[in-house]
Amino acid sequence: MAARTAANAGLKVALLEKRQEIGEPIRCAGGISKSGLSKLVKPDPKWIISEVKGARIHSPDGTRIVISGNESQDDAGYILERKTFDRSLATDAARSGAEVFVKTRAVGLLRKDDMLCGICAQRIGEFLKFEAPLVIGADGIESKVGRWAGIDTTLKLKDIEVCAQFLVQGWDVNKDHCEFYLGTKIAPGGYVWSFPVGERMANVGVCIQGSKATPGLALRLLENFIRKHKPDARPLDLVVGGVPAFGPIETTISDGVMLVGDAARQSDPLTYAGILNGMEAGVMAGEIAAEVVPEGGVCKEVLEPYDRRWRASIGKDIGKNYKLKSFFTALTDQDLNSALHMLESPNASSMYLKGMVKKLFRLNPSLLWKMRHLLF
Repeated sequence: MAARTAANAGLKVALLEKRQEIGEPIRCAGGISKSGLSKLVKPDPKWIISEVKGARIHSPDGTRIVISGNESQDDAGYILERKTFDRSLATDAARSGAEVFVKTRAVGLLRKDDMLCGICAQRIGEFLKFEAPLVIGADGIESKVGRWAGIDTTLKLKDIEVCAQFLVQGWDVNKDHCEFYLGTKIAPGGYVWSFPVGERMANVGVCIQGSKATPGLALRLLENFIRKHKPDARPLDLVVGGVPAFGPIETTISDGVMLVGDAARQSDPLTYAGILNGMEAGVMAGEIAAEVVPEGGVCKEVLEPYDRRWRASIGKDIGKNYKLKSFFTALTDQDLNSALHMLESPNASSMYLKGMVKKLFRLNPSLLWKMRHLLF
């Protein structure tokens, strides 16, 4: 999105992808808000595996509530085919004028007289130099660009979600809803999900809080969950990875550098969703690049509008949801059961996520009291 936006504005843009093809390997369950996506791009049916009306949330004791997409209840969700989706966005960037380089790994920032002047990269054994006044780092949770630029993107273990996901055949799919399962035994500090992706097929995954993880635990928990719920189901594909679950970091800019997406810790720390936030931040970064590059200087002060813009929009929700995440990950299974019991009602299907949280605190003010130190 950053490359497309900057190229559309007339800048000369190079988009570097370290892997040999864009969109692989997939490290995502693919869920996204229909209305949120439509605000940024025109959805293409080729990207969409399925549409869902909302989500079903399961407590540790089996209590289940249904929530809709948003307050107006008119928002469906998409499950994206990420490989096709990502490649399509890269194609749009190329059509806008960006040059795309695959199997090209950035290995360091170029500097001249202590000023950033581009990226040094390696492509199939050959070292290349991309001279540019501005670098946008969209290199994920392990972002090297941020470290090279001196931006502190350090995460504590409690602020990382360790994830594993199978594409499962033979899964009993509810085509209208995504499923989320809570419980300290099945997913300490996280949840298990099931997203419908075809006839009796689903993306089934688990995320657990890094501070509660041990080597191989996420995969073992996922395998146990599948054996318990559908022992004859067959995994066809496995992906693993990490998600930053942190509040806004101190800065996402440096002289000649902007960070976007997971590299900037812009994923939602409560739901761990990151597609829309990354896309929105990419657009902002591309727009700021279009404003400042033609003027010449791209020092940190000149890039401040990017930092301010994303904090004033997606950053507000990231900050609030980090506080909520800190609260909810401290709840016991008994707390989770009690919470979902309180939310059970004939009108449960009309709830949406923010409304559910508000209702929970209204029904049990003691929860709000417990959370006061996080809010104030």
